Amino acid sequence: MNDRATIPPEWLQCLQAEAPVAEKLGRLTAKQLEVLCTRKAFRMFLPQRMGGLAMGLPEALHFEEQMARIDGSLGWTLTLCAGATLFAGYMQAPLAERLLAPPEACFGGSGASTGIAIEEQEGYCISGFWKYATGAPHLTAFTANCKIWQDGKELSDTNGRPRIRSFVFLKEEVKLHEDWHTMGLCATAGHAFEVAELWVPAERSFQILPENALCPEPIFQFPFQAFAEATLAANHAGMGQHFLDCCEKIFSEKKLRNPKSAPFIEKLFQEAESTFHDSREHFFDVVESSWEACCAERICSEKSLQEVGAASRVLARLTREMASRLFPYCGMAALDPGSEINRVWRDLFTASQHSLLNPLE
Repeated sequence: MNDRATIPPEWLQCLQAEAPVAEKLGRLTAKQLEVLCTRKAFRMFLPQRMGGLAMGLPEALHFEEQMARIDGSLGWTLTLCAGATLFAGYMQAPLAERLLAPPEACFGGSGASTGIAIEEQEGYCISGFWKYATGAPHLTAFTANCKIWQDGKELSDTNGRPRIRSFVFLKEEVKLHEDWHTMGLCATAGHAFEVAELWVPAERSFQILPENALCPEPIFQFPFQAFAEATLAANHAGMGQHFLDCCEKIFSEKKLRNPKSAPFIEKLFQEAESTFHDSREHFFDVVESSWEACCAERICSEKSLQEVGAASRVLARLTREMASRLFPYCGMAALDPGSEINRVWRDLFTASQHSLLNPLE
């Protein structure tokens, strides 16, 4: 793994030690954020000229997996916020430079089109309410999608669907609603936010499409849906490995207390671990292949994107199935909300509710 995707041992220890603190706090701690900002983690996808790490997709996925293996909330927040900060590459340079000027700059928001933007001569008047802005307490910019209206009418695209554009708001322009109350991923602080009749200049509008990217790097040519699917799957992989780490400790103690149980427990663990790792390896192989094609040809075939999506969904499903198979044998300690394995379990199954990797058939 490239040095950019590694964290010094002392910082790893800090992130691990702060995880239960963040769980109780309901947001990442100041120490965790300091590590992430110092390592430019939220800017991992941005080019160096924008203060980023210029990571390619496979390298970034391994980094996100590593963070999710430390803690689910940590990995999930990093992933969603780094993905949103990527949007700076679709914005005009003067705006992107202003938004990225603070060292703690971090974007986040919502992909739901639950806002209305009334198009005016030099900008838009926007009202809307959006849920699930991961990392809301420490975001410096909020992104959101809106349906476009003009002269009292909702505009449509060439296919007759509502015309949608993305917008960016400053943190002081939004009202937060602290409504993130979930069993897991507690420290992601995915609160709702709203704006009411907020006027923004036209430069604050952008579209997340390869043809609209203002940066030439391959990451901006990789379609965003497949990008999002892969990054969320990497988080599932990290949480899955964390769960296996916890199980291995618990099962080792069980075998010592009851040697007769050893054959059953070993077989159970090895089968679950093997299926999970096979799926994980297939996922990274598929992403690597798609990414190499994107770098070489500056375009991704529909077939390769479908393969990335399918591999992402299979990895997420098999991770959940692995955890469900092993959890009943983890003992009463696993039911303690304060235990490490219980936190991993809650984080993993909270992540499972994201519709992108768990679509309704």
